[in-house]
Amino acid sequence: MDRLEAMALLREAVDRGSLSAAGRALRVPVPTLSRKISDLETRLGTKLLVRTTRRLTLTDAGIAYLAAARRILDEVESAEREAAGEFSEPKGELVLTAPILFGRLHVLPVVTEFLERFPQIDVRLRLADRNVHLVDDHVDMAVRIGRLADSAMVATRIGTMRVVVAASPALLAKHGVPAVPEDLRGLPVVAVEGPMPEADWRFHPSGGATPVDIALRPRLSVTTTEAAADAAIRGTGIVRLLHYQVVDGVEEGRLRLVLEDFEPEPVPVHLIHATRGQMPLKLRRFLDFAAPALRQRLGKLPPRKGQG
Repeated sequence: MDRLEAMALLREAVDRGSLSAAGRALRVPVPTLSRKISDLETRLGTKLLVRTTRRLTLTDAGIAYLAAARRILDEVESAEREAAGEFSEPKGELVLTAPILFGRLHVLPVVTEFLERFPQIDVRLRLADRNVHLVDDHVDMAVRIGRLADSAMVATRIGTMRVVVAASPALLAKHGVPAVPEDLRGLPVVAVEGPMPEADWRFHPSGGATPVDIALRPRLSVTTTEAAADAAIRGTGIVRLLHYQVVDGVEEGRLRLVLEDFEPEPVPVHLIHATRGQMPLKLRRFLDFAAPALRQRLGKLPPRKGQG
């Protein structure tokens, strides 16, 4: 039997939480995957997994074996990348991910310039408004907007992003311009649905006063930030989004920022990658190229009124 293959199948099954999920990810039939793990257990003379209809659980022997298997697989994968020249020459495929609109507006232009400079590197740019798991989804680098959870990832800060409130001039002419956050209660609101929807909008008055939470009931809820910005431009309601998501509408006069004195602290923007030994040159070259380029692009976004 191929022990390295069996180790990789075991790792994938545990990381995915089930044989069926691992089979889909690896495109391996579940009976084949199950048989190969069983063959590994027979060879070792011990049970590694306890399988139920709902979950997989490692035995004590399985915990120890998987830890050793991970180290072995990491070393083999690193050796293969080195043999392929990824550590001596910038070449190969990079898999990147970013939020959809940010990726289209800011990451894609940087990637196209990078490809012109490094003809031996190919890029797969996966745009998604969710945080993919870098290791499980085989992603080399991601753009993260927002505060980072503690993890083993390496983060390179490339700037910050304002959280702004915007509305169309027509809506403000009809309902009045809100002077304080409490004035929002009299305005129609457009909200973005997501895995963790905001029940309240939090504002931070200038001067260090206590933050203010405003509970708002949306007239319209949508699933993408682009749709929310479009609805705000049409005068459907007032919207709160990241600055880059409305900046074009503001510059074109179709949206107007309000309550700028009450904006929360800008959220950080990072490039993150996993810590797995020596960094391949293709990844190092992209980080060295993309970080200053993205900092420059973010630096061009207009500051809050009265700043900059």
